[in-house]
Amino acid sequence: QLQLVESGGGLVQAGHSLRLSCSASGGTVSAYCMGWFRRAPGKQREFVASISRNGGNISHADSVKGRFTISRDNGKNAVYLQMNSLKSEDTAVYHCAADKSVYRTYPTTATNDYEYWGQGTQVTVSS
Repeated sequence: QLQLVESGGGLVQAGHSLRLSCSASGGTVSAYCMGWFRRAPGKQREFVASISRNGGNISHADSVKGRFTISRDNGKNAVYLQMNSLKSEDTAVYHCAADKSVYRTYPTTATNDYEYWGQGTQVTVSS
C-alpha cells in the first residue's frame, strides 16, 4: 500500500520561502495524480495544488496562485510544493495525497478524490 511522508515544514517569517517534499514508499507516485492540501487551526482541510501523473496538468488554489508551485519527480518517487512569499494565513498542517484512481488523467481539487494521505508537516508563518 502506498505510504506518503511529508517533510520540509517549519517556522518562517512572512515573505520567506519553504519547500515541502512528499516521499512515497510501497508504491510508485507515477501511477497517481497527486495533491497538496492544508488544514489551518479551526478550519476544514482545503485544496492547495494538484498535478497530473506526468506533470503536464497543474492546478493551484486561487489563494496560493503565483506564490506556490507544485512539481513532481517520478524518478525520485516524490512530489514537492515550493512556497514563496509566505503569509501568516498560510499557517497550517500541509498534507500530500494520492488520487484514489490510477486511471484519472487530470488532477482534481476534491478531497474525496484522494485515497492515500501523509501525516502532514506543520508550516508556521510569523508576521
